[in-house]
Amino acid sequence: MYAWWWRLLPGPWWLRALVSLLVAAAVVAVCFTVVFPYVADRLAINDGTVDGS
Repeated sequence: MYAWWWRLLPGPWWLRALVSLLVAAAVVAVCFTVVFPYVADRLAINDGTVDGS
């Protein structure tokens, strides 16, 4: 998969590395701003209840 990505990108190696880093940063940013909050609202991780009986 990484070889396919590397061949797909144009330019010299440093430009390919820069574009790859920017794409990875964009994916991480989308995960933290969209995906993780969406999933967290639908999981019952923080719905802790204590039964007093």
